[in-house]
Amino acid sequence: MGLAAYDLTGRTALVTGAASGIGRATARLLAEAGARVHCADLDAPGAERTAALIAEAGGAARAHPLDVADPAAVARTVATAVDADGPLHIAAAVAGVLHRSPVLETDDADLERVLAVNFRGVLYTCREAARSMIAAGVPGSLVTMASGAVDSDAPGLLCYSASKAAVVQLTKVLAAEMGSHGIRVNAVAPGWVRTPMTERAQAAAQRRTEDAMARLAPLGRVGEPEEVAHAVLYLASDASAFTTGQILRPNGGVAMPW
Repeated sequence: MGLAAYDLTGRTALVTGAASGIGRATARLLAEAGARVHCADLDAPGAERTAALIAEAGGAARAHPLDVADPAAVARTVATAVDADGPLHIAAAVAGVLHRSPVLETDDADLERVLAVNFRGVLYTCREAARSMIAAGVPGSLVTMASGAVDSDAPGLLCYSASKAAVVQLTKVLAAEMGSHGIRVNAVAPGWVRTPMTERAQAAAQRRTEDAMARLAPLGRVGEPEEVAHAVLYLASDASAFTTGQILRPNGGVAMPW
């Protein structure tokens, strides 16, 4: 197939969490590969900025304000994207939140908030995108965002790691159910990546978190959003045409599960 397998010309993609970090990097890279990208985020100005950056680089993008925890809003966003640019071929469910607290200090509201975004938001995004792909009769790729936290004990990250573990299981079940429709479903599980979300977490910990994660990784550093975006591009493109139900781990080697 060669490098042409990464060409997304003529395809339509939806990226949630597109206002910053991994979501913004993913939206920009998919557009660079030729896709028409719909940038969705609760941070509407951030999503608009991502779409503007894509347009400035010669790509095609639209921005959508979106709370992924609202299933009706997700359905409307997918419908709007399809009406504008035709059937979805790619959906990257990147939107997520981070919460840190010991198990004994975690209350129901914290758990509910994280599950609503990190798990149910991914479920709603993938469900609506898959429905649109099936209705249009087009093969597609759904890419979910898990985390290296699913491969470790992750003290203090019960809500986050549990929600991401649920995303992994969702990915497997969807892959099994969607294969007959030509829809592939895969997860990306990054290690610690330098994003606005993790920068806020480190500021609260006086930057100890990033330093600790860099020491744990065999590569001796944390990741950048663009490095994770390349993993998403691989899974979104024909380069991974025989890949489904898998977890891709751009984590610097911090976790090496068999």
